[in-house]
Amino acid sequence: MSFPARRSALRALLPGAGVDALLVTDLVNVRYLTGFTGSNASLLVHAGGDGASRFCTDGRYRTQAAAEVPDLETVIDRSGAQALAALVATLRIERLGFESDAVTVDAHDVLAEAAGVPLHRAPGLVQRLRAVKDADEVEALRRACAVGDAALAGLLDAGGLAPGRTEREVALDLEDRMRAHGASGPAFETILAAGAHSAVPHHRPTGSELRAGDLVKIDFGALVDGYHSDMTRTLVLGRAAAWQRELYALVAEAQAAGRAALVPGTAVAHVDAAARGVVERAGRGEEFVHGLGHGVGLQIHEAPSLAAAGTGAVEAGMVVTVEPGVYLPGRGGVRIEDTLVVRDGGPELLTHTTRELLEV
Repeated sequence: MSFPARRSALRALLPGAGVDALLVTDLVNVRYLTGFTGSNASLLVHAGGDGASRFCTDGRYRTQAAAEVPDLETVIDRSGAQALAALVATLRIERLGFESDAVTVDAHDVLAEAAGVPLHRAPGLVQRLRAVKDADEVEALRRACAVGDAALAGLLDAGGLAPGRTEREVALDLEDRMRAHGASGPAFETILAAGAHSAVPHHRPTGSELRAGDLVKIDFGALVDGYHSDMTRTLVLGRAAAWQRELYALVAEAQAAGRAALVPGTAVAHVDAAARGVVERAGRGEEFVHGLGHGVGLQIHEAPSLAAAGTGAVEAGMVVTVEPGVYLPGRGGVRIEDTLVVRDGGPELLTHTTRELLEV
């Protein structure tokens, strides 16, 4: 991945933020800008270029830093960001920006004392860049989604969704299959919700047994090379009842409307409204209780937010989920979710498991 290009793109944002250097302390942002995967690191991105920028980690990661961040001068110091802040005078930094959305009040005071100059708030700059994925990121997400597809197919082929198995057993089985297909682990805690539990949007798997006639909602993802996939499918154990078919058809219609609305330049609130309107016209608007979707990448939830209160517009290259759901407390719920790349000619689907109602 072109980490120097990413840092160059960040430098272009520094004048608008009124700073001539940014102290990056959010580990996800550090990884995005350098490729470093350790648990302790900070980065000083200088407007003057990589030659004036510095990467910092502690002695445990000396060898790893040399391999993963060979193109930046590395400072080995356990004080981390504090050590980088102390370089302000040496590097002729007059206005030092910091990630005010990631730094605590106490940490700010320590950094300001080390720098000897006031710190300037510069939140969200790296997140702005991360919202639009480059080709390498899309490929990593494509691999992660393929692992999820393969794991679910394997679970179904093996008869892993069957009455008598518990939610927890099926969830662990699915996660093990993702690892067998190359994931380092699940992208998040798998949601496996059967029967009335499927009406709980973020139900945690329990020892409750699956039963014939249950709606089974599976929301899961794979973590591959640091990137997260996200997909939800809702199935029926046995033959679906009429009300289950009707509910599924409504959510499928809403999901199709949301996918179709992913046109570059469209306000995120309008994308949400395209899907939500389908549900509202059916008289079930109050049972669609969450936003339509979100960005995915190095984190499972990142910009943009496809929601009524979301701001901005979708752009080509963004990777987002579209996941409407309708939930009937005490009965069951349906959610259908895909991960897609926003493209000029229409969105590219990364999750390929069928969206037809499966009766297993």
